[in-house]
Amino acid sequence: MAEWKEYSVHINKEAEDSVSELLIELGSAGVSLVDRNDFETMPEYGFDSLWALDEEKFPSEGIIVKGYFPVETIHSDLEKTLHQRLEKLKEYHLNVREYTVESAMLMDSDWNNKWKEFYHSVPITRYLTIVPEWEDYTKRNSDEQLIVMDPGLAFGTGTHPTTQLSVQALEIVLRGGETVLDVGTGSGVLTIASSLLGATEIHAFDLDDIAVQSAKNNINLNELAAEIIVKENNLLKNVTIKADVVVANILAPIILELIPDAMHVLKPGGTLISSGIIKEQEEEILNALKNEGFKIRQINQMKDWIVIIAQKPLDE
Repeated sequence: MAEWKEYSVHINKEAEDSVSELLIELGSAGVSLVDRNDFETMPEYGFDSLWALDEEKFPSEGIIVKGYFPVETIHSDLEKTLHQRLEKLKEYHLNVREYTVESAMLMDSDWNNKWKEFYHSVPITRYLTIVPEWEDYTKRNSDEQLIVMDPGLAFGTGTHPTTQLSVQALEIVLRGGETVLDVGTGSGVLTIASSLLGATEIHAFDLDDIAVQSAKNNINLNELAAEIIVKENNLLKNVTIKADVVVANILAPIILELIPDAMHVLKPGGTLISSGIIKEQEEEILNALKNEGFKIRQINQMKDWIVIIAQKPLDE
């Protein structure tokens, strides 16, 4: 039976996506998240219900992001590199001050179910609910649409405020028939949501080939492969597709790099949805958008995170 090594990073919530991507980049076969907010909001019924979980496993502050590495593939400098990269996150203004790293050994049977125990269906808008593929979920009303996800490779499961804000923004903007570009698609959740909300031409990009495969897998689970093109690409570099909507749920410093290219690919009157921004970074992003010529249409907030909906002028 194969052995796995689990690395648990206890850190502030703003660093969730960055730590998840870091663990994957270092070779983790997947990640799981332990967040007290999930414990407090999970349903109290059904298999693996809230009360079947051990409350002591949920941190009182911050979150725990766990990565899983096959023992036979672990490089001798892995833990040292992990600490070095975590220190570097402080440069991205993610409020990273202190963190801890712990490790444990797991067997195959433990790994197969470890990350599933904290992941349940999540209603993210009035009409859209994210459901793990293994959960037997019954729609609550006829208008409800399901985004079926296998979050085994993480990259955004829909539970994080930045993802929920992005989907809610898409629901505000999309009317049907649009061309959408999803930049930094990760798990593909925003791509799938765009399709369910009526977009007819969707292109998803991610620099990470594992994320690209994860997105493709989830798109196939939702039987949408024919409607969506997923490619490995660095943001919008060399993209010439003219879009009605560009959506990006990524780090604020990367959004700053994306803004000029988004202005270039958007049709006149097109919309840029920017998420992954903590409140303290709002002014910097707003100034960059306005300097590029975008008009700010709406700003929504969930906890410490914001999403900005900006529009390219019609006369461009």
